[in-house]
Amino acid sequence: MALSDVQTLYFEDLSVGLRETYAKLVTSEDIVAFAEISGDRNPIHLSDEFAAKTPFGSRIAHGIFTASLISAVIGTRLPGPGAIYISQNLRFLAPVRIGDTVETSVEIVELIDRGRRAKLRCACKVGDVLVLEGEAEVKVPPRPSVA
Repeated sequence: MALSDVQTLYFEDLSVGLRETYAKLVTSEDIVAFAEISGDRNPIHLSDEFAAKTPFGSRIAHGIFTASLISAVIGTRLPGPGAIYISQNLRFLAPVRIGDTVETSVEIVELIDRGRRAKLRCACKVGDVLVLEGEAEVKVPPRPSVA
């Protein structure tokens, strides 16, 4: 999926098990841009010299940068435009490095009629390695009524 591939699903379109994915190659430019946007200029993300002295041995992407890929799927594909975050929990399991391709998946695990909410299982992998997992809850717009 490319970020330009936007689809809007309304609450009535959703079903448990529905899943979308997005793959993103992480570049040094992505990490630098995220540091500028977020203000998180921790040298583990920006300095090869500093990062070489850490347990990771090299620069790593911000964990929240990786988590933002979940937001990309929710906001553009499942359920798409109009979805509103209610909550998100995350567990960071392994580092993401420059040159890694992160595959992000979001799957509906529960639908709640009251308030038109969807609970989502979220995961990010690099190859076969799970680097981030969590759950999100979003409010989903209803199908517009035809006048």
